[in-house]
This record gives sequence, C-alpha cells and structure tokens, in this order.
Amino acid sequence: MPTTISPTTFFRSTKLFFFFSSVIFSTIILSFFCLSAFADTERGVLIYPATIYLTPDRSAEKLATMTRGDEVVVLEKSHEWIHVLATVHSGQEHEDEEGGFTNAHDISGWILDKGAVRASTPNGGQILFGAAAEAEDQASRAHGRKGAGAEAFRLYSRTTEYFPQSPVAGEALYRAADIRWQLDKEDVMSRPSAKMRDPGMREPINEDMMHQVMKKFPGSKWADLAAFHLIENKLCGDWQGNSKCPEKESERYEKYAEEHPSSPTAPEALYDAAWRQAALIEIYKTENNAGKSAQAKSRASSLAQQLVSKYSQSDWASRGQTLIYMVEQNIPTYGNATE
Repeated sequence: MPTTISPTTFFRSTKLFFFFSSVIFSTIILSFFCLSAFADTERGVLIYPATIYLTPDRSAEKLATMTRGDEVVVLEKSHEWIHVLATVHSGQEHEDEEGGFTNAHDISGWILDKGAVRASTPNGGQILFGAAAEAEDQASRAHGRKGAGAEAFRLYSRTTEYFPQSPVAGEALYRAADIRWQLDKEDVMSRPSAKMRDPGMREPINEDMMHQVMKKFPGSKWADLAAFHLIENKLCGDWQGNSKCPEKESERYEKYAEEHPSSPTAPEALYDAAWRQAALIEIYKTENNAGKSAQAKSRASSLAQQLVSKYSQSDWASRGQTLIYMVEQNIPTYGNATE
C-alpha cells in the first residue's frame, strides 16, 4: 500500500519524531487556561529564551527560564524590563485524571524586554512564522536543538492566534496541525490495532486541528491539504486480500481529486486511487471474479491516464506512467505473484 504523506510537509524524515516533546499540546492548553484571565492585557510570544528574574536586575535571583514559543502576560514595564506572568513547564508534565496538568506552575517576575513578539509588533506574523520554521528545521536534524519540535508547534500555533490576518496565518495553522497529526499518527500506528482491517477498530488520529484549518481558511490550499490528511483515518490496516478495502479507498481518493482539483495533493490522490484499482485486478482473481478484474484493469488505466494528462508536471505523473505500463503488461502491482 503506498504512503500518503503530504508532499508539502517536511516531516517526511523519521528522525524528526525523536525531537518532539510529549508536552507539546499540554503547553498550549495549560497556557490558555492560566493566562485567559488576562485576555485584556498585552501578551507576547517569545522567539528567544528568556530568564525570569525576581527583580528588574541582572544580578537578582533567577526564578526560571522561558523557551521559544512560550507566552507571557505583560503586567508593567520599567525601562528595558517588563514584569510578566508566565506558565513554567518542567518538561515532564502530563494530563491528570481531572483534565489538568501536573508539574507546571505560574510564575511572576521580570525579563528583559526583547524577543517577546506582541500583536502590535510590525511584521509580527512573519517574525513568529520565521522562528517556527527555524525550529522546524532544527527538529529535522540529527543533532538539532533539543525540544525544537515543541517550539515549532507553539510558534506556528501562536502565529495564527496573534496574527489571524497575516498572509502566513493559514500555512502556520496547517503546519501546527501537521505536527500534531504526525505525532498522533506515530502513536496510533505503533499499536497492534493499526494492523486491523477495519479502520473503525483503531483509535483515530486526532482531527481537531485539521478541522480548524478547514474552517478558518476554507478554499485555501491549506484546507485542501488538511482534508487529504483526514482520509488516513478511513484507510484499512491490513487488507487481508479482501476487495472491500481497496474499493472504498479508491473511491475516497478519486472523490478527493474531483473535489480538490487545485490541491497540491490532487495528483497523489489520483495515483492512490489508480494504484488501488490496479491492486484489485489481482484481488478479484483470487475471488474468482474475472469480470470485476477486467473492470479494475480498465479503471486503473483510466485514472492513471487522467493523472498524466491533468498533472503532467507532477512527479506523480511519472509514477502514473509506470503504473499504466505495468497494467498493460499484466504485471501484478499487489501481492507476491511472480512468473
């Protein structure tokens, strides 16, 4: 079964997951509840680590260190210093039985007034997005900065929150959603239930953020990409040689390509649909259904040709040509059949 990871995301490297912190999502949720009482005050997002001091003095007692993507509420200003309220995380917190989070607490102190991007900061959206992209790049490296994946998630999320009208807001929310999706997918697919044929028998990948992208940025390519991800929750684990799985999956991918013709993943969707029809050629033979096998062969060629014609500049078009050739030459594309 072919892989269906969006080509626009750069989380293709499996090394990336080793840098993701288990606290990515609790950080955002906890900060929201702790700081929401100060919604009318000025807030800022750090793009650079900051030390919190007891008083506005470099020689004062150091209370904690904030990281990139952490949020602060500005209580007052004094020359080059700002008095802030922030939520400090230990890096080991987890959700408790009551829905709260342990090993995290609010702290009030002073930090130097630099690196805290506010809603009033000129080009603030691009600044946060750029910092998020840098963190994302670090997370993909074998020896990148520890915790960079968590930083990227926070910074992308807050780019959209602070600057919803920014030209990068849609992409930022999608990238945050994609990070969460990949993490959840890694967890879901590591469980024994992932191999079960019925997708309803496994825990679904969390769709909340993808739906947010589609709701807040309808008609955008980011919404298209989000919709493509959602198909993954409908895919079977192991087909077990049964025709029902590839039949339904082919229909879903073909429908996606029809409804999202301008999506960056439309060519991939057509290929996925065609590949499943090609697989059905052999599966129907094992079910002693020569008529459906012939129909699947015709349908596979038709979908692959549609891919080649509509998206000739895509890499998927070349893969479509290969699929057409294999189907025409009666070369099995599924199973262990050899001659």
